[in-house]
Amino acid sequence: MAGITIDRIEKRFGAVAALRELSLEVADGEFIALLGPSGCGKTTLLRIIAGLEQQTAGRIRIGGRDVSALPPRERGLAMVFQNYAVFPHMTVYENVAFGLRMKGASDADVKTQVERASGLLHIEPYLERYPAKLSGGQRQRVAVARALAVQPAVLLMDEPLSNLDALLRLEMRSELKSVLAASGATTVYVTHDQTEAMGLADRVAVMHEGVIEQIDRPQALYERPATRFVGGFVGSPPMNFIDMPVSGGAARLGAFSSPVAAGDGLVTAGIRAEDIAISDSGGLPFDVVVCEPLGATLLLTGRIEGQLARVAARPDARVRPGDRLSLSPALDRIVWIDPQSGRSLGASPGAAA
Repeated sequence: MAGITIDRIEKRFGAVAALRELSLEVADGEFIALLGPSGCGKTTLLRIIAGLEQQTAGRIRIGGRDVSALPPRERGLAMVFQNYAVFPHMTVYENVAFGLRMKGASDADVKTQVERASGLLHIEPYLERYPAKLSGGQRQRVAVARALAVQPAVLLMDEPLSNLDALLRLEMRSELKSVLAASGATTVYVTHDQTEAMGLADRVAVMHEGVIEQIDRPQALYERPATRFVGGFVGSPPMNFIDMPVSGGAARLGAFSSPVAAGDGLVTAGIRAEDIAISDSGGLPFDVVVCEPLGATLLLTGRIEGQLARVAARPDARVRPGDRLSLSPALDRIVWIDPQSGRSLGASPGAAA
């Protein structure tokens, strides 16, 4: 078993708290992505799991064993870095074999494991080449193969695709998903790229200012964000946030009205761009500012009673800047948010889950 338990981890740099009593359970064989903006603490947490950084407080357990004070080599894990870190003076074969040789594996075991890892990453034709003769994507495959060759119980990956161009990232993303599923390794993957996190991971932990705001399946994160931050960070374009006055258990703005479980005052409606339809009348008033044809959709940017919003309209919609439209959000897709705490109040009462 190689599950990971992160128990109330804290990390302070002087007066700055990089991680604040953060806890997380990663199941054996699970793929977890740590997603968040720069400075949220995701790489610091990964380095603490690896033993490259010492926590200020809290414990790390891998496979039920407390590894909090152990050096990296005794934790039974492997790590893939952002900058590939392949040895230029070694062939691909020797790069992939490096970790095995450091562990004192026999030549027969080295050959078996190098062939297995190389086959998974499709780099068998390059085993006798040096890294200088490889493309960026091929060098990254070598780095991943080297990590998998030692058959780690836990694999840690720190933004491994960020140095690749968009097309190579797409190719490597699809390969990584199948390769890691075949390896069975418990994987923790750090990224600021939501497409990577949502496409690769079994669950995504969204981090912000040293805490986990929400951890859930990718689709659940997208459809039901627990906080305004998650709704604004996950999704492109980000979720719209429209403040509406509440009276008598209903939120109203323009001709739009919806039941809401909130007291009188203000409530924020979180609405995805694709969950809004253009109607003839009776909805939210929307003043179009910019029209962007994006192929599958026409992205409209404008204002609802002075508040910025985006709408994903049909690509053949006849809309121009300066038009005033009426919008009808899907009531069962609205996420109601407390403006003070930024936390979700749930969907509209009676709406489908």
